[in-house]
This record gives sequence, C-alpha cells and structure tokens, in this order.
Amino acid sequence: MTDPIRRVLVRALDDITLEEVPAPRPAAGELLVRAVLVGICGSDTHAAQGHHPFVALPYRPGHEVVGEVAEAGPGAGAYAPGDRVVVEPGLVCGRCPQCRVGRYNICRELAVFGCQTPGGMADLFTIAADRVHPVPPGLTDRQAALIEPLATPVHAVAKAGDLTGRTVLVLGAGPIGLLLVIAARLAGARRVVVTDLLPAKRERALRLGADAALPADAADLAERVAASLDGPADVVFDCVARAASIAQAVESVTKGGQVVVVGVGAPGPTPVRLDLVQDREIRIEGTLMYTADDYRRAMEIIASGAVDTDELVTATFPLDEAAAAFAAASDPAHVKVLVAVGDPSGTGPAPSGE
Repeated sequence: MTDPIRRVLVRALDDITLEEVPAPRPAAGELLVRAVLVGICGSDTHAAQGHHPFVALPYRPGHEVVGEVAEAGPGAGAYAPGDRVVVEPGLVCGRCPQCRVGRYNICRELAVFGCQTPGGMADLFTIAADRVHPVPPGLTDRQAALIEPLATPVHAVAKAGDLTGRTVLVLGAGPIGLLLVIAARLAGARRVVVTDLLPAKRERALRLGADAALPADAADLAERVAASLDGPADVVFDCVARAASIAQAVESVTKGGQVVVVGVGAPGPTPVRLDLVQDREIRIEGTLMYTADDYRRAMEIIASGAVDTDELVTATFPLDEAAAAFAAASDPAHVKVLVAVGDPSGTGPAPSGE
C-alpha cells in the first residue's frame, strides 16, 4: 500500500479532478479503509457550486461511504481486513456539553469527514474506528450506501416526537424528502403529503408511500395541503430550507404544530412570519445529521426491505468519472448518485426511471 492513491478534488462543479496522493497509514485507533461505494448528496453539489455555508472550496468529498477494512491500527478494536463498514462522518470532540449528553451531532467543534476534512471518495482513507459501523450481514453494498442518507430523516423524525396518528407535510422530494416519507410512515404518521416542482419526483414520492404529492409552486398550496390532510399538517419537514419553503411551512402547519428544518439553508437572513408563529404557537426547530442510534434505526429499516434501492439509486459512476457523477447528481432528474471505487466494470450510469 505504498503506491499513490487516487482522490477526488473539487474546485468547482466544472472543475473536478483526481489527484494522486501517498497512500495513508492508520494511526493508533484508526482504520485504513478501501472505499467501495460513495454517495453524492445535495450538500456535495451545493458545495461544488460554492453555495454551501459550511464547506469551503476546494474540498475533497466523500461522507456517504461504504468500504472494506484494509488494515487496523493499534487499538482500533476488533475490526479485521475485509470487514465491511459504513462511515458515520461526524468528527466530534467528546468533551463539550453537547457531546457529554449524547447530542454529539451538534458538538461545539463538529467537523464532517468529507466536508471540512478530506473524505472517502478515494481509493483508500483513514478514519477513527469509532466513526464507522459494521454493515449488517445480508445488506448489499448499494443498500448500505443508503444508511447515511436515511439516518438524517430518521433523526429528523425523532426530533418531531411521536408521529403516531399525526399528519405530515414534506417539502421537497429529493433524496432526503423521499426517505423522510418512508421514515415518517414507519413512525406511525397517518397521512403524508409531499411537494416538489417536478412531476416525476412527485410520482416517485407516491410510489414510495406518500398519500398525495402536490406542485411546490401552487399559489394555493396551504389550502391544497389542508384538503389532502383533512386539515393543516401536524408536522412539516422542510427539506428545501429557502424563504419560499419556510413560508409554506408556517402557512401549512396547524396551531400548536411543529416545523422541522432539515435542508441546509442559504447564508443570510430568511424572513419568517412571526405573527403566525406567535399566534399559532408554532414550534420551529432545526435538525442536524444523526447519532449512532439513528444509524442503527436506519439499518433496521433497510434490512426490513422498506427502502426500494432501485427506486432511489438512479446512477452509478466509476471513480475516474467523478466529474460526470457530480453533474448527474446536480440534475434534478436523479435521486441518489453513487461513485464506485475499484473495478468500474458494469457501473455506468443506470437509468433514472423517469
């Protein structure tokens, strides 16, 4: 493992290249991992476009990673070469008040592997052994690649409390919004409505379990949501996080209801109708990433067969076509785009199903 390895470098959406760097070696408590599949998410494409408030260019992506242990450093636990793992990318201090009470997803010193540090879109990478989870037996690599994306909706649903018998509105039918439909339904939501601009995404949301899917630009959206849910939504998950979507969320939620902001908002101020927030006692809450409990729940959901991998993974590219993979991930027609590391045979773009 002394030969140079390939690693993706993103300078801009139209400037994505492979760099050669020395192969890393695991330090004490670390694993050397050979990447197998790496997902591209909305945060990655926003960062490549220079729009992410917390990821600076250039950056080296790869936080949605499925891999195999190549070597375990001293004190890295019981991992052995060949063990399949999935990365939990939050890099935390373990000392701050949030970490001490188990809310390490909002660690004061939080950094994200593949966002603020070089990530796993590479032949090999090192990571602390406590930042990975074993892939459950029986899950394919493609299924395992959805554990990290699903953990975010699982965490968001947990923030909303008990959804049993409640009505839910999901704004945005991208990967997170679609997975939120599944997570909310499994958490007991009585009815789930989704919005999106694209008809194909609304159709996909219906196939994945939404009761109704509405055009996000409808002038009378709040009224149409209420008609679909037999009243305003008990909980709104805003996976878009823009001025228009938060306005829709506040207008569409019931009195005493809750708005959970899941998407990464644009930098700068966003107007919110405080008169409605105050008068209706609306609770607006953010949600960030996940914890190990959310990973475990995501694994259970995927192992149960509740997630249709073929419906969600719409393209796979080899590592040397990372630029094309980012371009595809930026196309709203796609849902989840994966990068396959290693033998690229048979990994060309899959049909989008749309």
